[in-house]
Amino acid sequence: MKLTKLLASTAVGAAIAFGASSAAFADGHAKELTVVSWGGAYTKSQVEAYHKPFIAKTGVNIKSEDYNGGIAEIKAQVEAGNVTWDIVDVELSDAIRACDEGLLETIDHSTLPAGADGTPAKEDFIKGTLYDCAVANIVWTTIFAYDKSKITGDAPKTMADFFDTKKWPGKRGLRKGAKVNLEFALIADGVPAKDVYSVLATPEGVDRAFAKLDTIKGDVVWWEAGAQPPQLLADGEVLMTTAYNGRIFNAVAGEGKPFEIVWDGHVWDLDLWVIPKGAKNKDTALEFLKFSTGTEPLAKQASFISYGPARKSSAPLVGKYHNKDIDMGPQMPTAPENLTNAVQNNFEFWADNADQLNERFNAWLAK
Repeated sequence: MKLTKLLASTAVGAAIAFGASSAAFADGHAKELTVVSWGGAYTKSQVEAYHKPFIAKTGVNIKSEDYNGGIAEIKAQVEAGNVTWDIVDVELSDAIRACDEGLLETIDHSTLPAGADGTPAKEDFIKGTLYDCAVANIVWTTIFAYDKSKITGDAPKTMADFFDTKKWPGKRGLRKGAKVNLEFALIADGVPAKDVYSVLATPEGVDRAFAKLDTIKGDVVWWEAGAQPPQLLADGEVLMTTAYNGRIFNAVAGEGKPFEIVWDGHVWDLDLWVIPKGAKNKDTALEFLKFSTGTEPLAKQASFISYGPARKSSAPLVGKYHNKDIDMGPQMPTAPENLTNAVQNNFEFWADNADQLNERFNAWLAK
């Protein structure tokens, strides 16, 4: 896959009405669209910022479906010639793999709307967020969090603390899979964030990561869907858990939960829209993609969940949480103070090694 390398320029945002950056909706488009995402607080943020305004603008009915990631379902639909999903929110490494395997439609970036200040889309999207088959909407991250009401004395501050079940005895929540867990294990074992992938690229580094995971394996509660970690904390099933940062923020801001995010060693990533090859409502899906990745919808989403917009022009429009006096800027994964020991997900590494490492992870899990 040929990656589209883009240089982002500084854009001065200006508030615009919903839909101003969306192309006029043409007659003859499908009147129903199946939009697939991750559920929970994240999908709710998309419904408020993307779905409802798009429905109001176009009259298209949106059917929202949830999934747990990966490309298996997209691949099955495309290979069967029965594509029922129109547009899907995916992680970057999955977008790269699916595009390489011919499972996605290509996207003409010149059709994307300009920024609020007129900056062309190719300059307005932050560097590395536009790809041949995918357009990013958010920057998100996997952190770990704990329930402040359950910890007395010293609070955990580092990834090494997450793995320290002697000082902080109790169950740990981890997403069921190799990705991110191997990075976390190496960071906890003393590997600087900047060196994680060079270490993980060696057989010795992989062995080291699994050896570190061995130290907490007996205390792990595995999760698969993004809504599970906040629930595991709330129910007292785990003392600490990895989680998507936005899910924990929403549990705190929206539900008053006594949870604390630890940013040390977090692994940040992108989510992107893709259109499965042969999608029945491709043209309507493209209109939805263009609308939802405009300046204003991306900024509006950030008022519902603490994920950073993929456009530069959206950043100045990010303000308070939608129903509380909470500044959203410091809650973003990209806030400077949250990036001191962070890892950017290496999508090329995972696109090349996901199958092999997940096979080893599953074998390890079964032992």
